[in-house]
Amino acid sequence: MFTDDRNWLIAGLVSAILIPGLVFVVQVPLAVALGVGALAFAGLVFAFAPRRVFEGIDVSNVARGRLDLARKVLNDAAPQIERLGEIARGIRKDTVKAQVGRLATTARSIVAGVEQDANRLSTVQRFLTYYLPAAGDVAERYGVLEQKRLPDPARITQTEAVIAKLEDAFSHYSDSLLDTDLADLDVELRLIESSLKEDMGTAR
Repeated sequence: MFTDDRNWLIAGLVSAILIPGLVFVVQVPLAVALGVGALAFAGLVFAFAPRRVFEGIDVSNVARGRLDLARKVLNDAAPQIERLGEIARGIRKDTVKAQVGRLATTARSIVAGVEQDANRLSTVQRFLTYYLPAAGDVAERYGVLEQKRLPDPARITQTEAVIAKLEDAFSHYSDSLLDTDLADLDVELRLIESSLKEDMGTAR
């Protein structure tokens, strides 16, 4: 889902190794080696191409404008999630490292939920556009505080408290996606119960 050029780099590296290997080790004619290398390059570029947002997902029930907005928001969120993961790996304190790591994991699940149904975007748009990048900023500054020889204990405590609150907020938004799926559950249950009463009453 994340857009990058890794497929081109991988394909170029493999081709750069493959062509000389065919020519000097296997002793294949240069023209043949170049042809094989070109085919390998094209195949690897396609095989390792990053998946686009909503690729392979039925979006026929989503308005074009909403879909375009969801695609933009999710594409913008992707590097923010990667950033959180990278920051987590650099944090020294185990408890905070784990918390920031969970922030990244929860954010990925929220993005996956919106990708499954772009109509959910309105439920978590504020999370994706505000809280997600803000969490990265806070976690990054915590990492800077850790690097100081004499960090301010009050500032450390306050930052850890905010990270803990952000974890609660991330969980809240994750649950809110499920709440949208359960919005009609009570009505559906009442309809089923009513239908069962009618059918069971008729059967008697």
